[in-house]
Amino acid sequence: QELATPEAFARNPSRVWEFYHYRREVMLSKHPNPAHIAIAECERRLSKQGRSVVVITQNIDELHRKAGTKHLLEIHGSLFKTRCTNCGNVAANYKSPICPALAGKGAPDPETEDATIPVEDLPQCEEDGCNGLLRPHVVWFGETLDPDILTEVEKELEICDLCLVVGTSSVVYPAAMFAPQVSARGVPVAEFNMEATPATNRFRFHFPGPCGTTLPPALARHQTEIIS
Repeated sequence: QELATPEAFARNPSRVWEFYHYRREVMLSKHPNPAHIAIAECERRLSKQGRSVVVITQNIDELHRKAGTKHLLEIHGSLFKTRCTNCGNVAANYKSPICPALAGKGAPDPETEDATIPVEDLPQCEEDGCNGLLRPHVVWFGETLDPDILTEVEKELEICDLCLVVGTSSVVYPAAMFAPQVSARGVPVAEFNMEATPATNRFRFHFPGPCGTTLPPALARHQTEIIS
């Protein structure tokens, strides 16, 4: 909460970029777990039946994308997108390191000394003649979610006939209200989580345990399922 704010970035962009650069580098070496893969496989299978699976995620790690999910709404943005603070351009960025000055910088230890990288050496916009300072394209504390993405989310919530809540604390708003909103109109909601959450008693089903263990059998092809 100290680093993921517009104020922190304005005050010390080098420190915030160290924090995000470290997380980018960690995530570049990680792979989707069985739950991510089960969701992507379910989406592929159901699309052949003329049905759709939509993933609405607060995660910024892009593991759903890596697993092969196509219909993905990333409401909190992505570690691998940047936004220019000058021209506003949003671009995918998988460079490692994202800029030479950040190579090897950033660490999980809060006592780590800041690299104090000059602003001109931090990631810069590559649009013609801009060279503005880039920031991570993620939603920080105190910022609002993208209204266009929220509109898409609302559309999906209105038409869905089944909702799965997977591995979330159900305490971050507005996402924490998505599943209860669906449940309130009589749509079955199944929660997959290590433990009960403040929203558990609003849902029809709760599957305790690691999502990588509980979700794959739940999403596996049913013996009566017909694939054309």
